[in-house]
Amino acid sequence: MTRYKEILRLHYHIGVSKLKIAESLGCSRTTVIGVLTAAEQAGVTWEDVKDFSDRETKRLLYPSNDREQTQFMMPDFDRIHTELLRSGVTLTLLWVEYCEACRDSNRIPYKKTQFYKYYREYAKKHKATMIVHRKPGDVMEVDWAGDRAQLTDAATGEIIKAYVFVAALAYSKYAYVEAFLDMKEASWVTAHNHAYRYFGGVTRILVPDNLKVGVVSNTKDETVINRTYQELAEHYDTAVLPARVRKPRDKPNAEGEVGVISTWIIAAIRNGQFFTLAELNAAIREKLEEYNAKPFQKKDGSRHSLYLEEKPFLRPLPNEPFEAAEWKSCKVLFDYHVSVDKKYYSVPYEFTGKDVDVRITATSVEVFYATERIASHPRLGPYDRKHSTLPGHMPEKHQQAGEWNADRFRKWADKFGPNTRTVIDRFFENVKVEEQAFKSCRALLHLADKYSAARLESACGKALSFSDRPSLRGVQAILKAGRDRRPDSAGVEQEWPMPSPYGFTRGKSYYGGGED
Repeated sequence: MTRYKEILRLHYHIGVSKLKIAESLGCSRTTVIGVLTAAEQAGVTWEDVKDFSDRETKRLLYPSNDREQTQFMMPDFDRIHTELLRSGVTLTLLWVEYCEACRDSNRIPYKKTQFYKYYREYAKKHKATMIVHRKPGDVMEVDWAGDRAQLTDAATGEIIKAYVFVAALAYSKYAYVEAFLDMKEASWVTAHNHAYRYFGGVTRILVPDNLKVGVVSNTKDETVINRTYQELAEHYDTAVLPARVRKPRDKPNAEGEVGVISTWIIAAIRNGQFFTLAELNAAIREKLEEYNAKPFQKKDGSRHSLYLEEKPFLRPLPNEPFEAAEWKSCKVLFDYHVSVDKKYYSVPYEFTGKDVDVRITATSVEVFYATERIASHPRLGPYDRKHSTLPGHMPEKHQQAGEWNADRFRKWADKFGPNTRTVIDRFFENVKVEEQAFKSCRALLHLADKYSAARLESACGKALSFSDRPSLRGVQAILKAGRDRRPDSAGVEQEWPMPSPYGFTRGKSYYGGGED
């Protein structure tokens, strides 16, 4: 604040230079020159103001600013504070209404920053932290209680600590409490799902503490919400506004409820012996119902009765609870699949070699590239096949190859004749999985392109005469040697020995043996 009177005293009465005055009063030399210039223009000296206050001196030096006292209209902050308690009413809206009222009365309104400044001064004077009431359905505050409950290991008798989650509706102070074995992300998400289900609706704002499972960082300039927690907020259509660090007044209900609940619930069940988390939470729920129904000490009603007033203002629950997801980054493999727990899920082949983000839940796998979802699959179970491939993700040639099946090969073989069809049937009978025979079938049927359909049918007949388990190599050898059309020495096709179940079998004559 500028000390107008002291500047005039030092200059006119003491004779100190402008630079020394600036150094003495901790202000700029420009400020000193401005005050002295205003004094010269107004014809004011030290003698004129030695009995005045700084405010009166300023008014004497700058008479044009005195219109603030007569033309600016001070807002009615009592009414403004009362209006702020109504749902949907903001300080900005009230400033706009104040400006309209000033124009109607030909008065000058304060700018928004000055309006806010005066309201803060009003709120500070009237202990704003005590009188700013919450609106129904507006805020849910959450926290972990400092005190822990405990379980007993039935086998060893060991005491196991349980962490207690507390959620409170800011308007009614209606609370939800549940114990967990840890404070990890899965427990944090589950606790919110159960709390919203217990309240039967969602508040507009969610106020957590600065836990790492919820908030990555919360500084003066930036708030970064945990990715899963942000997804939870989007799922429930609420906004996460973390309490400022070391500012318990930002979260007074949860902070207050934690202390009361530690006494009313956790301490009340301290002598009970619980062997499972379900038993502990059943006892907590019983005490919680008593706590919410307990009458207030300084006003009428209870948390439950106020909750019944607040419930209509809660937003509706989504159809399904939020499902927590695990995120991982990986590169798309050369076969346009990503790997998740030794299972493979396809993406459009154009993304081969790209770095992508994969969102994994208990039931689904989603793949994102630059925040855009490019693929979604049901998650494969431990006994499911290894690959989940969508035809639309495959190149055109792969799609055509992927359309082959046993029936299609059989229909193709029927065009050449019964022998070819029989060989194809044998190929499929000799494998465990039909896909294992696809290469052999395709190669066999393509022999017709090289040797003609008639020769392929004849060669398949010769192969079947040798063995009831013909092979692709056997048919190829017959065609290459021309044995499918070779006659015997008398001009009649030679007769072939009876087929052997063991394929091509050499007799003893081959080795030089004689007749028995």
